[in-house]
Amino acid sequence: MAESFDVIIVGRGAAAFSAAIKSSELTSGQASIAMVGFGPLGGTCVNVGCVPSKYLIEAAKVVHTQQNPRYPGISSTAPKIDFKRLMDSLREAVLEERETKYENVVKSYNNIRVFEGMATFIDRNNISIRNSSGETTISGYNFIIATGSSTKIKNIPGLKETGYMTSDSVWDMNSLPQTIAIIGGGFIGLELGQALNRLGSRVKIIKEHVTIAPGIEPELGEVLVEYLTEEGIEFLSERVVTGVSKRNEKKIVTISDISGAEDIEVDEILISTGRDANVNGLGLEKAGVKYSERGISVGKDLKTSNPDIYAAGDVIDQRYKLETLAAREGTVAASNIFNNLEDGIEYSEIPWAIFTEPQLASVGFLESEYVSRFGKAKSRVVDVALVPKARILRETHGKCKIVTDAETGKIVGVHVVSPYAAEFIIEGVYAIKFGQTYNDLIGKSHIFPTVSEVIKLTAQSFTRDIEKMSCCME
Repeated sequence: MAESFDVIIVGRGAAAFSAAIKSSELTSGQASIAMVGFGPLGGTCVNVGCVPSKYLIEAAKVVHTQQNPRYPGISSTAPKIDFKRLMDSLREAVLEERETKYENVVKSYNNIRVFEGMATFIDRNNISIRNSSGETTISGYNFIIATGSSTKIKNIPGLKETGYMTSDSVWDMNSLPQTIAIIGGGFIGLELGQALNRLGSRVKIIKEHVTIAPGIEPELGEVLVEYLTEEGIEFLSERVVTGVSKRNEKKIVTISDISGAEDIEVDEILISTGRDANVNGLGLEKAGVKYSERGISVGKDLKTSNPDIYAAGDVIDQRYKLETLAAREGTVAASNIFNNLEDGIEYSEIPWAIFTEPQLASVGFLESEYVSRFGKAKSRVVDVALVPKARILRETHGKCKIVTDAETGKIVGVHVVSPYAAEFIIEGVYAIKFGQTYNDLIGKSHIFPTVSEVIKLTAQSFTRDIEKMSCCME
């Protein structure tokens, strides 16, 4: 007889841990929980995503600030960079976070058992776990699939033979490439591109579309491209990569557009073309779970086409692939399994950010999306340069855009490019969640001076000329 569990969670990342902990809490530690997966505990975020990328971004910011002090009277310095030592410290930071927040945490739950191996559904109630030691079968009453996502690799001639890095493998670097081509751009490409550029690489971002990244208001995207270009990043937009090859120890990326083909010579290639849901090899057909190449289909309650199986995180067919969203979905799935029913997640209230400098943060509808769905919208855009704190910081690149319903004035989208945008976008979340109007934002005092005042200024711009206002004008 196969060993049986109340809940089997396939995956060991943010969604899986959140689901396991919530399941234990809801049952006062009485539920038997299995967590099955392979690779380092913690999944993408702690190992190859949020933690290492933000570490590298912050280190690169130190270098950039030393080279480019913002204030008169402070001389620039040329920092000496030991890149291998920096990367060693990054990897140590990842190990520490993984041990503290995942390995030690799971050890504190006696009812959660971790299995190492590849899980495959045998039928609707049983999975096999294969690893180097052999194969084990376990059975469950309820399942949560939380296997995450992996870097999407396009079929580019010569890419495999020439070699490349992804956001998973870039952390193994011990020497900084003099030149690097980032194929795809996107959130990851922009963050890593700016960090590597600041550390000394010459960065070229090659992308098929004219927009900087999907889901960004055009006015804000233009500001970010302008700033990153000023720093030295070269954007090769509306180009298609048609092949990759090697010549004299250099990697050659062949790109084409309407004017013809061009060869780009670089030392390294980084693929940043999005992520694919990890659905292959799970045997979902045998479990009666519907899915596509975009991921697993779920209802608002995160239940799949098999009522005993839920899914959470990047493996779901959904727009956003975010660590915080995955964790929330894991909690909702576990709550619904144990009848502590949650209605689901309102995705228009989910914030996200790109941790470039300046940062880009967003929540809610783009203006074009809202008009397409509901017919009419009213918006305002304000330059960050109008915010006193931004002028004090001498970091005035950026804009804030607020989108409202044209009839009611209710806020349906808040989008910001500015210093610290990721730190205060939560104000937009609450405005949308509680149905606030721009007048509601105007009526709330903000601390002066802060960059977050840009949200209030943008709200005020619906009713007055903000260039004719004194500081702290209510």
